[in-house]
Order: sequence, then C-alpha cells, then structure tokens
Amino acid sequence: MSGWEAENAGERASRAPVPPSDIDLALTAQLVVGWAGEAGEERRLGWWRSDLVSEFGGEDLFRRLLPATWPWAVLQGAREAARRRDAELRRQDHDADRIVSLFSLGFELDERIEERLQALKGSGRSPEEALPGLSLVYDRWRPEAFWMWVDGHGEADVSPAPVGRRLTGAPPLALDALIRKLVAGFAPAADAYPLPHFRRSP
Repeated sequence: MSGWEAENAGERASRAPVPPSDIDLALTAQLVVGWAGEAGEERRLGWWRSDLVSEFGGEDLFRRLLPATWPWAVLQGAREAARRRDAELRRQDHDADRIVSLFSLGFELDERIEERLQALKGSGRSPEEALPGLSLVYDRWRPEAFWMWVDGHGEADVSPAPVGRRLTGAPPLALDALIRKLVAGFAPAADAYPLPHFRRSP
C-alpha cells in the first residue's frame, strides 16, 4: 500500500462507515462506464478493445461457461477492461499515486467495491435487480442516453492534464459526491478515454 493509500484508509476508518448505497453507486458507475466504453461488434464508445456485453461476444461465451452468473461476468469483464485502461493512463503520470479516478478511489474503497461485486454476483439476483442504476445497460445503445446519464451526475470543472482531465479542487470526502464529480468529468464526449481525475495533495 502506498503512503497516500494508507493515509486515506486511516482517515476513512476514523469517520462514519460508508453507506452501502454509496458503494452501490460507485459500482454501478464503474459497470456502466465499462459497458459504454466497449468496442467490438456492438461498438459503443470504443475506449477499450473488448466485446463482452454483447449477444454474440462475451454473452455467448459466458452463457456456456457460467450459466448461473454470466450476466455479472460480462459486466465484470468490461469493468476490468476499463480498470486496466485507467491504470495504464495513471502510470504515465509522474506521481500516479496521487491520482483519484473512478477506478482508483483508494485501497479501502476499491476493496469494498470489489467485495460488494462478489457478494452481489453470488446473491442469485440479476445485475439489473440488484443495481437498478444499470437499467441503461439493458436498453439499446444510444450515445445520447449515455451522455444524459453522465449529465445527470451534475457538473464538474475540468482542465487538461498530461494524462487526462483534471478536476479542480480537492476530491470530496463523501463517496457519493466524489463519484458524481468523477462521472460528470466524462463530459464532453471524447474519442479516447478521458481519465477524469482529482489529484490529492502531497
């Protein structure tokens, strides 16, 4: 664990517990962005080269391999593709440990979101039932619907940075506010993954 991650974990441990609804908000945002960023036969934004959440791509494969959990598996795979692209861009920064992004929120939060995903995956509930915010994923892909979803998270002031879009100010302490700012930072539309992010103070 890096220094800022240890500090972040200590700070959060001393505050009130993070509401489960905020963990679900973060997980939903990660899954939606992972889905929206896919390329492939059913091309969406094309930010990463995966084709998992599509009838003749990952769905066909995972239905046969994981008949009970395939709806979660395809979303998890798209989320992993997004996480890797996010990490690749962060590593290009001179001080990557200070970057806070949708897929790198700090050790404790990242761990809790992953645990929540695994719990939901084993719950027997469908993704749409467990996380109603995923309804966008189960409709026909329409770019305007995705950008309306982004706009629904509010506004964020951003400026260009070497590795993406830097959001101004300090990252909000409340997880729900942090997620809303990071998602809002995806606007306006970009041809490549824009990596909206905050930079923590040293």
